[in-house]
Amino acid sequence: MKSGNRQGDGKPGRLCQFRRAYRLACVVVWGGLAAACGRDGEDFDASGIFESTEIIVSAEANGRIMALDAEEGDVLRAGQQVGFVDSVQLYLKKCQLEASARGIGSRRADIAKQVAATRAQIEKAERERERCRNLLARDAGTQKQLDDAEAQLAVLERQLAAQLSTLENTNQGVGDEVAAAEAQIMQLEDQLAKCRIVCPAPGTVLAKYAEAGEVTTAGKPLFKVADMQRVFLRAYVGGAQLSAVRVGQKVKVYADEGEDGRREYAGRVTWIASQAEFTPKTIQTRDERANLVYAVKIAVENDGLLKLGMYGEVKF
Repeated sequence: MKSGNRQGDGKPGRLCQFRRAYRLACVVVWGGLAAACGRDGEDFDASGIFESTEIIVSAEANGRIMALDAEEGDVLRAGQQVGFVDSVQLYLKKCQLEASARGIGSRRADIAKQVAATRAQIEKAERERERCRNLLARDAGTQKQLDDAEAQLAVLERQLAAQLSTLENTNQGVGDEVAAAEAQIMQLEDQLAKCRIVCPAPGTVLAKYAEAGEVTTAGKPLFKVADMQRVFLRAYVGGAQLSAVRVGQKVKVYADEGEDGRREYAGRVTWIASQAEFTPKTIQTRDERANLVYAVKIAVENDGLLKLGMYGEVKF
């Protein structure tokens, strides 16, 4: 009985050992196959991360944000107004300057009307001079009468010249004051324009840093936009690959497409770094032994599936 029990207890032990050995062998075989497939599937020359040119839109005026209609994910046009900062005080100051400019302009003299009387006197003096000349020519007048008429005419002409000079100087001063007021009005108009919150370039709102009702200052970030239609893949290549890469070169870019595999995009090299740098930890190149790599930017037209921060691969 004891011997039988020992034989019965040994069969399950040998069966468990056999199962463990079989499982270990399967793991080794499948691991080797997976590793081999992984090495064969590495058909890219470099990898990197998709990025885009990001623009941080900041406030250009001080005051309370009255409206800010820009939410994360909104697609904005270049020049589109999405809000404004309180500008009541600036507008009132502009109205005050406009009224002041009109008051200054009202002091402008009408030169033609101011010298009309003097010109009439000159015309009369000229006729008197001609009459004296005619009388003197017929021996009906004296030289003194002619001299007195010419002297009177000269006085009136000098008086007209003085009036014209004074009036012109007065109008020049008025014009300068009006120009100064108009310059101040233009400054206020520029400040009023800066109270409008405008998107400077087309793009998608990535982040929003302020809300309507908050008080902002000039230079404070309000939101961030990026052009998601045209993204870039920043990849890194080793020195051995650098000779095969040139600006303007057309390449193939691949991005993960869920469980279905990779999606191919047409790309174009737009920039190559002029200096080498150490390999980033998150970037792999074909030659993993290379310590120094060169950054490369590849422009890719986004079909809506590419997201910033996604990993991509490139084939030169």
